[in-house]
Amino acid sequence: MSDTDTTTPARGWRARTAILTLGAFAVGTDGFVIVGLLPEMTKSLKISMAEAGQLVSVFTLAYAILSPVLATVTARWSRRRVLVTALVLLGLGNAVTALAGSYGLILASRMLAGSGAALFTANAVATAAGLADTKRRGSAIAMVTAGSTLALVLGAPLGTFIGSAWGWKAAIWFVTALAGAVAVAVALLLPSIRLGQTATLRQRLAPLSDRRVLRILVVTVLAFVAIFLPFTYMGAVFAPAIGGDQARLALLLLVFGVAATGGNLMSGALADRRDPRTVVIGATVGIAVVGLVMLTTRDHFVLVAVLEAVSGVVSFSVIGPQQHRIISYAPEGGAPLVTSLNTSTAYLGQFLSSVIGASLIATVGSAACLLPVSACFALAAAGITWWSKRSSARQERQAVREADSTAAVPVK
Repeated sequence: MSDTDTTTPARGWRARTAILTLGAFAVGTDGFVIVGLLPEMTKSLKISMAEAGQLVSVFTLAYAILSPVLATVTARWSRRRVLVTALVLLGLGNAVTALAGSYGLILASRMLAGSGAALFTANAVATAAGLADTKRRGSAIAMVTAGSTLALVLGAPLGTFIGSAWGWKAAIWFVTALAGAVAVAVALLLPSIRLGQTATLRQRLAPLSDRRVLRILVVTVLAFVAIFLPFTYMGAVFAPAIGGDQARLALLLLVFGVAATGGNLMSGALADRRDPRTVVIGATVGIAVVGLVMLTTRDHFVLVAVLEAVSGVVSFSVIGPQQHRIISYAPEGGAPLVTSLNTSTAYLGQFLSSVIGASLIATVGSAACLLPVSACFALAAAGITWWSKRSSARQERQAVREADSTAAVPVK
Protein backbone atom coordinates (compact mmCIF):
# COMPACT_ATOMS: atom_id res chain seq x y z
CA MET A 1 0.00 0.00 0.00
CA SER A 2 1.51 3.35 -1.00
CA ASP A 3 1.84 6.44 1.15
CA THR A 4 -0.68 8.22 -1.02
CA ASP A 5 -3.46 5.96 0.20
CA THR A 6 -5.64 7.92 2.60
CA THR A 7 -8.40 5.40 3.24
CA THR A 8 -9.07 4.55 6.86
CA PRO A 9 -11.41 1.54 6.93
CA ALA A 10 -12.96 0.67 10.28
CA ARG A 11 -13.13 -3.02 9.38
CA GLY A 12 -10.38 -4.96 11.12
CA TRP A 13 -9.53 -2.04 13.41
CA ARG A 14 -9.03 -4.27 16.47
CA ALA A 15 -6.30 -6.37 14.89
CA ARG A 16 -4.53 -3.30 13.51
CA THR A 17 -4.83 -1.43 16.79
CA ALA A 18 -3.41 -4.47 18.58
CA ILE A 19 -0.21 -3.93 16.54
CA LEU A 20 -0.02 -0.38 17.91
CA THR A 21 -0.63 -1.73 21.40
CA LEU A 22 2.36 -4.03 21.00
CA GLY A 23 4.40 -1.06 19.79
CA ALA A 24 3.37 0.98 22.84
CA PHE A 25 4.42 -2.00 24.97
CA ALA A 26 7.87 -2.00 23.31
CA VAL A 27 8.29 1.75 23.80
CA GLY A 28 7.15 1.63 27.42
CA THR A 29 9.32 -1.38 28.20
CA ASP A 30 12.35 0.41 26.79
CA GLY A 31 11.68 3.37 29.06
CA PHE A 32 11.18 1.33 32.24
CA VAL A 33 13.47 -1.68 31.77
CA ILE A 34 16.68 0.28 32.38
CA VAL A 35 15.56 0.81 35.99
CA GLY A 36 15.84 -2.91 36.70
CA LEU A 37 19.11 -3.22 34.77
CA LEU A 38 21.03 -0.40 36.46
CA PRO A 39 22.71 -2.57 39.12
CA GLU A 40 24.03 -5.00 36.48
CA MET A 41 25.06 -2.20 34.12
CA THR A 42 27.13 -0.49 36.81
CA LYS A 43 29.14 -3.68 37.26
CA SER A 44 29.47 -4.49 33.57
CA LEU A 45 30.39 -0.98 32.42
CA LYS A 46 32.41 -0.21 35.57
CA ILE A 47 30.49 2.99 36.21
CA SER A 48 28.88 4.47 39.31
CA MET A 49 25.16 4.30 40.05
CA ALA A 50 24.99 8.05 39.42
CA GLU A 51 26.52 7.60 35.95
CA ALA A 52 24.17 4.71 35.22
CA GLY A 53 21.25 6.93 36.13
CA GLN A 54 22.16 9.23 33.24
CA LEU A 55 21.13 6.43 30.88
CA VAL A 56 17.58 7.14 32.07
CA SER A 57 18.17 10.91 31.92
CA VAL A 58 19.08 11.14 28.25
CA PHE A 59 16.17 8.91 27.18
CA THR A 60 13.58 10.97 29.05
CA LEU A 61 15.16 14.30 28.05
CA ALA A 62 15.02 13.32 24.38
CA TYR A 63 11.36 12.38 24.82
CA ALA A 64 10.45 15.60 26.64
CA ILE A 65 12.19 17.99 24.23
CA LEU A 66 11.81 16.22 20.89
CA SER A 67 8.17 15.13 21.17
CA PRO A 68 6.64 18.45 19.96
CA VAL A 69 9.53 19.11 17.56
CA LEU A 70 9.33 15.72 15.81
CA ALA A 71 5.53 15.91 15.73
CA THR A 72 5.83 19.18 13.81
CA VAL A 73 8.55 17.95 11.43
CA THR A 74 6.62 14.81 10.50
CA ALA A 75 3.16 16.38 10.48
CA ARG A 76 2.68 15.91 6.72
CA TRP A 77 3.92 12.32 6.66
CA SER A 78 1.52 9.40 6.62
CA ARG A 79 1.09 7.95 10.10
CA ARG A 80 2.37 4.59 8.86
CA ARG A 81 5.62 6.16 7.72
CA VAL A 82 5.97 8.02 11.03
CA LEU A 83 5.36 4.90 13.11
CA VAL A 84 7.81 2.76 11.14
CA THR A 85 10.45 5.51 11.41
CA ALA A 86 9.85 5.76 15.16
CA LEU A 87 10.23 2.02 15.70
CA VAL A 88 13.37 1.89 13.53
CA LEU A 89 14.91 4.67 15.64
CA LEU A 90 13.91 2.83 18.82
CA GLY A 91 15.33 -0.48 17.60
CA LEU A 92 18.51 1.08 16.23
CA GLY A 93 19.11 2.94 19.49
CA ASN A 94 18.76 -0.28 21.49
CA ALA A 95 20.97 -2.25 19.09
CA VAL A 96 23.74 0.33 19.52
CA THR A 97 23.26 0.17 23.30
CA ALA A 98 23.77 -3.60 23.27
CA LEU A 99 26.79 -3.43 20.93
CA ALA A 100 28.53 -0.33 22.28
CA GLY A 101 31.67 -0.77 24.30
CA SER A 102 31.87 2.73 25.72
CA TYR A 103 29.69 4.63 28.17
CA GLY A 104 29.57 7.72 25.94
CA LEU A 105 28.24 5.79 22.95
CA ILE A 106 25.60 4.13 25.12
CA LEU A 107 24.45 7.57 26.29
CA ALA A 108 24.08 8.68 22.67
CA SER A 109 22.20 5.50 21.78
CA ARG A 110 19.73 6.03 24.63
CA MET A 111 18.99 9.51 23.28
CA LEU A 112 18.36 7.97 19.83
CA ALA A 113 15.97 5.45 21.37
CA GLY A 114 14.24 8.26 23.28
CA SER A 115 13.62 10.16 20.05
CA GLY A 116 11.95 7.08 18.58
CA ALA A 117 9.77 6.74 21.69
CA ALA A 118 8.78 10.41 21.49
CA LEU A 119 7.77 10.02 17.85
CA PHE A 120 5.81 6.80 18.35
CA THR A 121 3.56 7.34 21.37
CA ALA A 122 1.43 10.33 20.35
CA ASN A 123 1.19 9.14 16.74
CA ALA A 124 0.09 5.66 17.79
CA VAL A 125 -2.86 7.22 19.64
CA ALA A 126 -3.76 9.41 16.64
CA THR A 127 -3.52 6.41 14.28
CA ALA A 128 -5.70 4.26 16.53
CA ALA A 129 -8.34 7.00 16.50
CA GLY A 130 -8.20 7.01 12.69
CA LEU A 131 -8.46 3.24 12.35
CA ALA A 132 -11.76 2.90 14.20
CA ASP A 133 -15.09 4.53 13.46
CA THR A 134 -16.43 7.28 15.71
CA LYS A 135 -18.32 4.92 18.06
CA ARG A 136 -15.22 2.77 18.67
CA ARG A 137 -12.60 5.54 18.82
CA GLY A 138 -12.41 5.61 22.61
CA SER A 139 -11.88 1.85 22.75
CA ALA A 140 -9.11 2.05 20.16
CA ILE A 141 -7.26 4.75 22.09
CA ALA A 142 -7.67 2.79 25.33
CA MET A 143 -6.09 -0.26 23.66
CA VAL A 144 -2.95 1.70 22.80
CA THR A 145 -2.77 3.21 26.28
CA ALA A 146 -3.03 -0.30 27.71
CA GLY A 147 0.23 -1.16 25.96
CA SER A 148 2.08 1.49 27.98
CA THR A 149 0.47 0.25 31.18
CA LEU A 150 1.44 -3.35 30.39
CA ALA A 151 5.01 -2.18 29.90
CA LEU A 152 5.08 -1.03 33.51
CA VAL A 153 3.29 -4.12 34.81
CA LEU A 154 5.02 -6.79 32.69
CA GLY A 155 7.73 -5.25 30.51
CA ALA A 156 9.99 -3.86 33.24
CA PRO A 157 9.86 -6.99 35.45
CA LEU A 158 10.32 -9.28 32.41
CA GLY A 159 13.31 -7.27 31.21
CA THR A 160 14.82 -7.36 34.69
CA PHE A 161 14.33 -11.14 34.83
CA ILE A 162 15.95 -11.58 31.40
CA GLY A 163 18.83 -9.36 32.51
CA SER A 164 19.37 -11.37 35.69
CA ALA A 165 19.34 -14.68 33.78
CA TRP A 166 21.31 -13.81 30.63
CA GLY A 167 22.82 -10.37 31.25
CA TRP A 168 21.56 -6.85 30.71
CA LYS A 169 22.39 -6.88 27.00
CA ALA A 170 19.96 -9.75 26.48
CA ALA A 171 17.15 -7.57 27.85
CA ILE A 172 18.14 -4.75 25.48
CA TRP A 173 18.17 -7.18 22.53
CA PHE A 174 14.67 -8.30 23.58
CA VAL A 175 13.38 -4.74 23.18
CA THR A 176 15.27 -4.39 19.88
CA ALA A 177 13.66 -7.52 18.47
CA LEU A 178 10.23 -6.45 19.66
CA ALA A 179 10.57 -3.02 18.03
CA GLY A 180 11.74 -4.60 14.77
CA ALA A 181 8.86 -7.10 14.67
CA VAL A 182 6.27 -4.36 15.28
CA ALA A 183 7.89 -2.13 12.61
CA VAL A 184 7.47 -4.91 10.02
CA ALA A 185 3.86 -5.47 11.09
CA VAL A 186 3.07 -1.76 10.85
CA ALA A 187 4.65 -1.49 7.38
CA LEU A 188 2.73 -4.50 6.04
CA LEU A 189 -0.63 -4.36 7.79
CA LEU A 190 -1.52 -0.75 8.59
CA PRO A 191 -3.19 1.54 6.03
CA SER A 192 -1.63 4.91 5.31
CA ILE A 193 -3.45 7.50 7.39
CA ARG A 194 -2.86 11.23 7.09
CA LEU A 195 -3.99 13.80 9.65
CA GLY A 196 -6.47 16.28 8.28
CA GLN A 197 -5.12 19.19 10.33
CA THR A 198 -1.60 19.89 11.54
CA ALA A 199 -0.21 22.34 14.08
CA THR A 200 2.96 24.40 13.88
CA LEU A 201 5.50 24.33 16.70
CA ARG A 202 4.31 27.78 17.78
CA GLN A 203 0.73 26.53 17.99
CA ARG A 204 1.85 23.49 19.98
CA LEU A 205 3.58 25.73 22.51
CA ALA A 206 0.93 28.47 22.58
CA PRO A 207 -0.87 27.11 25.70
CA LEU A 208 2.28 27.94 27.70
CA SER A 209 1.21 31.59 27.61
CA ASP A 210 -1.71 30.74 29.93
CA ARG A 211 -0.59 31.02 33.57
CA ARG A 212 -3.17 28.48 34.69
CA VAL A 213 -1.71 25.91 32.31
CA LEU A 214 1.80 26.75 33.50
CA ARG A 215 0.82 26.16 37.14
CA ILE A 216 -0.53 22.72 36.25
CA LEU A 217 2.66 21.88 34.35
CA VAL A 218 4.78 22.95 37.32
CA VAL A 219 2.81 20.57 39.54
CA THR A 220 3.33 17.78 36.99
CA VAL A 221 7.10 18.35 37.00
CA LEU A 222 7.31 18.38 40.79
CA ALA A 223 5.10 15.31 41.17
CA PHE A 224 7.05 13.26 38.63
CA VAL A 225 10.37 14.19 40.20
CA ALA A 226 8.91 12.90 43.47
CA ILE A 227 7.64 9.69 41.85
CA PHE A 228 10.74 8.78 39.88
CA LEU A 229 13.47 9.72 42.36
CA PRO A 230 12.98 6.47 44.31
CA PHE A 231 11.67 4.50 41.30
CA THR A 232 14.62 5.13 38.97
CA TYR A 233 17.12 4.15 41.67
CA MET A 234 14.94 1.44 43.22
CA GLY A 235 17.80 -1.08 43.20
CA ALA A 236 20.02 1.28 45.18
CA VAL A 237 17.36 2.71 47.51
CA PHE A 238 16.23 -0.74 48.63
CA ALA A 239 19.58 -2.51 48.30
CA PRO A 240 19.46 -3.70 51.95
CA ALA A 241 16.14 -5.48 51.34
CA ILE A 242 17.02 -6.75 47.85
CA GLY A 243 20.39 -8.11 48.91
CA GLY A 244 21.73 -8.25 45.36
CA ASP A 245 18.94 -10.60 44.22
CA GLN A 246 17.67 -9.34 40.84
CA ALA A 247 14.57 -11.53 41.16
CA ARG A 248 13.54 -9.49 44.19
CA LEU A 249 14.03 -6.28 42.24
CA ALA A 250 11.90 -7.68 39.40
CA LEU A 251 9.19 -8.56 41.93
CA LEU A 252 9.20 -5.02 43.35
CA LEU A 253 8.82 -3.61 39.83
CA LEU A 254 5.91 -5.99 39.21
CA VAL A 255 4.19 -5.02 42.47
CA PHE A 256 4.61 -1.32 41.69
CA GLY A 257 3.31 -1.75 38.14
CA VAL A 258 0.19 -3.70 39.09
CA ALA A 259 -0.65 -1.22 41.85
CA ALA A 260 0.02 1.72 39.52
CA THR A 261 -2.52 0.36 37.05
CA GLY A 262 -5.14 0.23 39.78
CA GLY A 263 -4.24 3.71 40.98
CA ASN A 264 -4.58 5.11 37.48
CA LEU A 265 -8.07 3.64 37.03
CA MET A 266 -9.18 4.66 40.53
CA SER A 267 -8.00 8.25 40.18
CA GLY A 268 -9.84 8.60 36.87
CA ALA A 269 -13.10 7.61 38.53
CA LEU A 270 -12.45 9.93 41.49
CA ALA A 271 -11.64 12.86 39.20
CA ASP A 272 -15.04 12.39 37.52
CA ARG A 273 -16.85 12.63 40.88
CA ARG A 274 -14.68 15.11 42.78
CA ASP A 275 -12.53 18.14 42.09
CA PRO A 276 -9.41 16.77 40.28
CA ARG A 277 -7.28 19.13 42.40
CA THR A 278 -8.44 17.30 45.52
CA VAL A 279 -7.33 14.00 43.99
CA VAL A 280 -3.92 15.46 43.10
CA ILE A 281 -3.46 16.85 46.61
CA GLY A 282 -4.34 13.50 48.18
CA ALA A 283 -2.04 11.61 45.82
CA THR A 284 0.99 13.87 46.29
CA VAL A 285 0.61 13.94 50.07
CA GLY A 286 0.37 10.15 49.90
CA ILE A 287 3.63 9.99 47.92
CA ALA A 288 5.35 12.06 50.61
CA VAL A 289 4.03 9.96 53.50
CA VAL A 290 4.94 6.64 51.83
CA GLY A 291 8.42 7.91 51.01
CA LEU A 292 9.10 8.89 54.61
CA VAL A 293 7.77 5.58 55.96
CA MET A 294 10.02 3.72 53.52
CA LEU A 295 13.04 5.21 55.30
CA THR A 296 12.33 2.98 58.28
CA THR A 297 11.66 -0.24 56.30
CA ARG A 298 14.55 -0.41 53.79
CA ASP A 299 15.92 -3.57 55.47
CA HIS A 300 12.68 -5.58 55.30
CA PHE A 301 11.73 -6.93 51.88
CA VAL A 302 8.10 -7.79 52.69
CA LEU A 303 7.42 -4.33 54.13
CA VAL A 304 9.16 -2.71 51.16
CA ALA A 305 6.95 -4.72 48.79
CA VAL A 306 3.80 -3.63 50.62
CA LEU A 307 4.87 0.00 50.55
CA GLU A 308 5.78 -0.26 46.85
CA ALA A 309 2.19 -1.33 46.22
CA VAL A 310 0.89 1.72 48.09
CA SER A 311 3.42 3.89 46.28
CA GLY A 312 2.23 2.59 42.91
CA VAL A 313 -1.38 3.47 43.73
CA VAL A 314 -0.71 7.04 44.89
CA SER A 315 2.00 7.77 42.29
CA PHE A 316 -0.15 6.94 39.29
CA SER A 317 -3.14 8.73 40.75
CA VAL A 318 -1.56 11.99 39.58
CA ILE A 319 -1.37 11.95 35.79
CA GLY A 320 -5.08 11.34 35.04
CA PRO A 321 -6.43 14.20 37.20
CA GLN A 322 -3.66 16.47 35.89
CA GLN A 323 -4.77 15.74 32.32
CA HIS A 324 -8.35 16.38 33.44
CA ARG A 325 -7.34 19.76 34.89
CA ILE A 326 -5.29 20.93 31.93
CA ILE A 327 -7.97 20.03 29.37
CA SER A 328 -10.38 22.38 31.16
CA TYR A 329 -8.12 25.29 30.18
CA ALA A 330 -7.54 24.21 26.59
CA PRO A 331 -8.78 26.47 23.80
CA GLU A 332 -11.48 25.08 21.53
CA GLY A 333 -10.08 22.03 19.75
CA GLY A 334 -6.80 22.36 21.67
CA ALA A 335 -7.14 19.43 24.08
CA PRO A 336 -4.58 17.27 22.21
CA LEU A 337 -2.04 20.10 22.38
CA VAL A 338 -2.28 20.67 26.14
CA THR A 339 -2.33 16.97 26.98
CA SER A 340 0.75 16.48 24.81
CA LEU A 341 2.46 19.29 26.72
CA ASN A 342 1.53 17.66 30.01
CA THR A 343 2.95 14.32 28.87
CA SER A 344 6.21 15.95 27.76
CA THR A 345 6.36 17.75 31.10
CA ALA A 346 5.95 14.44 32.92
CA TYR A 347 8.97 13.12 31.03
CA LEU A 348 10.84 16.30 31.93
CA GLY A 349 10.12 15.52 35.58
CA GLN A 350 11.42 11.99 35.06
CA PHE A 351 14.58 13.42 33.48
CA LEU A 352 15.13 15.82 36.37
CA SER A 353 14.61 13.00 38.88
CA SER A 354 17.44 10.97 37.37
CA VAL A 355 19.76 14.00 37.30
CA ILE A 356 18.92 15.06 40.86
CA GLY A 357 19.17 11.48 42.07
CA ALA A 358 22.56 10.97 40.44
CA SER A 359 23.85 14.21 41.98
CA LEU A 360 22.57 13.33 45.47
CA ILE A 361 23.96 9.79 45.38
CA ALA A 362 27.34 11.07 44.24
CA THR A 363 27.38 13.79 46.91
CA VAL A 364 25.83 12.03 49.91
CA GLY A 365 26.99 8.53 49.08
CA SER A 366 23.70 6.87 50.02
CA ALA A 367 20.55 6.38 47.96
CA ALA A 368 18.41 6.52 51.13
CA CYS A 369 18.51 10.33 50.94
CA LEU A 370 16.32 10.19 47.84
CA LEU A 371 13.26 9.29 49.92
CA PRO A 372 12.99 12.48 52.02
CA VAL A 373 13.92 14.61 48.98
CA SER A 374 11.14 12.90 47.04
CA ALA A 375 8.75 13.73 49.88
CA CYS A 376 9.73 17.41 49.68
CA PHE A 377 8.96 17.58 45.95
CA ALA A 378 5.63 15.83 46.51
CA LEU A 379 4.63 18.25 49.26
CA ALA A 380 5.60 21.20 47.04
CA ALA A 381 3.27 19.84 44.33
CA ALA A 382 0.48 19.42 46.89
CA GLY A 383 1.05 22.95 48.22
CA ILE A 384 0.83 24.61 44.80
CA THR A 385 -2.32 22.63 43.94
CA TRP A 386 -3.91 23.59 47.29
CA TRP A 387 -3.04 27.25 46.71
CA SER A 388 -4.53 27.04 43.21
CA LYS A 389 -7.73 25.57 44.63
CA ARG A 390 -8.01 28.29 47.29
CA SER A 391 -7.30 31.00 44.71
CA SER A 392 -10.00 29.67 42.36
CA ALA A 393 -12.49 29.52 45.23
CA ARG A 394 -11.80 33.17 46.12
CA GLN A 395 -12.26 34.23 42.52
CA GLU A 396 -15.55 32.35 42.30
CA ARG A 397 -16.83 33.97 45.51
CA GLN A 398 -15.79 37.38 44.22
CA ALA A 399 -17.60 36.78 40.93
CA VAL A 400 -20.76 35.76 42.82
CA ARG A 401 -20.61 38.92 45.00
CA GLU A 402 -20.15 41.13 41.94
CA ALA A 403 -23.06 39.42 40.20
CA ASP A 404 -25.25 39.87 43.28
CA SER A 405 -24.33 43.53 43.63
CA THR A 406 -25.07 44.13 39.96
CA ALA A 407 -28.45 42.42 40.28
CA ALA A 408 -29.29 44.54 43.37
CA VAL A 409 -28.88 47.84 41.50
CA PRO A 410 -32.42 49.17 40.77
CA VAL A 411 -33.33 49.74 37.16
CA LYS A 412 -34.26 53.38 36.48
